[in-house]
Amino acid sequence: MSEYLEAEDRPQKPDSRDWKQRFPVMIATLLWGALGGWLFSLAGIPLAWMIGSMFFTAGIAVAGVRLKGPGKGRAIMITVLGVMLGSAFTPDVLEQASSWILSIAVLIVFVVVITVFLSWAFQKFGKMTKFEAVLSATPGGFGEMILIAESYGVDVRAISLIHATRVMFTVMLIPLYFRIFEGYQPPEISPMGSVTEMGLQDGLILAACAFVGYVVAKRLKLPAAALLGPMVVSAIVHFMGFTTAKPPGELVNLAQLVIGTNVGCRFVGVERRQLINPVGIGIIGAAVTLGMALGAASLLHNITQLDYHALWISFAPGGLAEMTLISLAMGIDTAFVSTHHIVRILFIVMAISVVSRMLFGPPKHEEGD
Repeated sequence: MSEYLEAEDRPQKPDSRDWKQRFPVMIATLLWGALGGWLFSLAGIPLAWMIGSMFFTAGIAVAGVRLKGPGKGRAIMITVLGVMLGSAFTPDVLEQASSWILSIAVLIVFVVVITVFLSWAFQKFGKMTKFEAVLSATPGGFGEMILIAESYGVDVRAISLIHATRVMFTVMLIPLYFRIFEGYQPPEISPMGSVTEMGLQDGLILAACAFVGYVVAKRLKLPAAALLGPMVVSAIVHFMGFTTAKPPGELVNLAQLVIGTNVGCRFVGVERRQLINPVGIGIIGAAVTLGMALGAASLLHNITQLDYHALWISFAPGGLAEMTLISLAMGIDTAFVSTHHIVRILFIVMAISVVSRMLFGPPKHEEGD
């Protein structure tokens, strides 16, 4: 365990003077993250508030600026993302999913193959440990891999940077390709609603999904409880038709800001030369994954006659919201794309928790302890 993580995770006695010193630094850190998220959103970069805040805070952390992340408060924001993922499980989507069995089965095989191949390559050529390589090789699960690594007391800096590079490379490259070759233009509307549009009842239901899901998942000692628990409860609630609401865009952006800022703060004390290897690994891993996704999409298109572009977007290791936005703007079946990405995320979260325990034993400490 790194000195940084030991200092962050070691129980501390309450000290009002220490809190008064750290609180302004934490606020300043969040403001730095907000500046990065805002600038990235103006530039039209996908996952702007997470990627922007992460890169801004990571950059000034490497430059030696004093930072303090939101710490355990990130768990609250992670529950928001869990509820958002679960809200995609509507009856209509699940009914259509029955006709996509082959492509979903191939997707699961694809995830396993790419994870095994990249974990081997990262160990052999990237000189990574087996644990770091496995968590870095998954074609998805940025937040989940970080949470699992933390539960084992592992320094998440390299893992988080590799996944951040993968996400950013993927979600920037695909829109660029479609913008140049397919006439794609970034959508001006968000598929998520606004705080002003949400009713009190829907708001209470979503809040209950986050709270109940997190508490139950923690009690069951599930990994990534803050994400997995709310996601499952939200999926059940939306499938049963109790609500069709999604977390408002403002809250999702705030969650991205807090999570991204917290990850950026992990780079406090990291030297510039230490960034070269993770970024290079992330780019190479993303390029290999996208190339294999292209091949899988071509094969499935020839067998099933499903839309080639929809298949490629569905297999690409980008974010659910961003891939859904791209499919919406291109007039491609959004339910098809979102369902495949939901399956990918669910499978990765479930499988990696089992694989981690099989290969490395139980976590050293549970999230939030």
